[in-house]
Amino acid sequence: MVRIIDRRFDSKKKSAVNRQRFVRRFKQQIRRAVSDAIDGRSIRDLDNGESVSIPTKDLSEPHFQNGKGGIWEQVFPGNDQFSSGDQIRRPQGGAGGSGGGGKAGNDGESEDDFVFQLSRDEFLDIFFDDLALPNLVRTQLSRVTDFKSQRAGFTSSGVPANINIVRSMRGALGRRLALGSPYRARYRELQQELDEAIAEQGEDSDRVRELREELGKLRARIDAIPFIDSFDLRYNNRIRIPQPTTQAVMFCVMDVSGSMDEEKKATAKRFFMLLYLFLNRTYEHIEVVFIRHHTIAKETDEDEFFHSRESGGTVVSSALELMRDIIRERYAGGQWNIYGAQASDGDNWDNDSPICRRILDDEILPWCQYFAYIEITPGEPQNLWREYEKLHASSKNFAMQRIESPADIYPVFRELFKKSLA
Repeated sequence: MVRIIDRRFDSKKKSAVNRQRFVRRFKQQIRRAVSDAIDGRSIRDLDNGESVSIPTKDLSEPHFQNGKGGIWEQVFPGNDQFSSGDQIRRPQGGAGGSGGGGKAGNDGESEDDFVFQLSRDEFLDIFFDDLALPNLVRTQLSRVTDFKSQRAGFTSSGVPANINIVRSMRGALGRRLALGSPYRARYRELQQELDEAIAEQGEDSDRVRELREELGKLRARIDAIPFIDSFDLRYNNRIRIPQPTTQAVMFCVMDVSGSMDEEKKATAKRFFMLLYLFLNRTYEHIEVVFIRHHTIAKETDEDEFFHSRESGGTVVSSALELMRDIIRERYAGGQWNIYGAQASDGDNWDNDSPICRRILDDEILPWCQYFAYIEITPGEPQNLWREYEKLHASSKNFAMQRIESPADIYPVFRELFKKSLA
């Protein structure tokens, strides 16, 4: 059997084929290393590469060797320090193991862990490998291309309804001037000769009759030039410009009221930053709408959504009403897959929580493929959570999760957006 290995090097003097083979072979170890690396980095730095360490023992390959055959005996020397069952201390340095901080020794040997540099794309591919927006039909997510009619000059063919009269008449006039110019120049010369011949020889001379006959022929030629011809016609040319549109939209709704302290806001910001990165990484054609609210809800851009310091009381229904209005105005045509994620500490005005449940149940969830509510609080569930629980049992496209500390962000995120086994 012949095996052909592509050993051509890329621009960075690294074999791309061998690199891909290594990532596939040790994907489980690399995935564990990526998970460990994520715990120690900020979400703001998530969109970078990473150096991951793989224990040397995981890189070892099984092999066969010759062993001692038959029956054999071995005698070990005794000692005055240990008895049967005693535990032996680990050597302090240089005597095996993967390094260590003990004193230097003059014997033993060790081998460092293998350090592998993941690129940005490789890091994110592994991190997002088992994540997906729930219930999203891939064929529905594909790009839908609308066309806009746009003027693009003039053309010599078309339908009568698109005739440009001014342009056609201008072309006909230019054609008549160009074709008739030599005849008119000659006509003026002969007219001048005719006037001179009449003055010298009279009206009945042969020369006058010849000149008048030639002038008549020239006039007939000039008059035979068509006023407008088929190739003078010009039509308004219109072309269809493709205007790609996205078919999925994600609403990010964040509570920035006074009850949301800086730690809770930071946790919510980290969750949405992770969600925003996930959407842009996984689905190229998705729009994201940012809504922040206290007593008043407002649609913002990404920078204001994450960095504005505006705060106030808590009326969650204002954000849901704004989301409902935006859906009706922009995304109610039936062509959009609509998703929503709401982050709050759940501390809402008591009379407002039933309103939130009603708006979600009657006016938002019927339009949504999926809506996730994330409550950020270390204590007992708040009134908004208890109100939303009534929806959770009856709505398949509604999910709820709680985040008690920043360490819960990734598990909650993965639970909300894990791929369906179906």
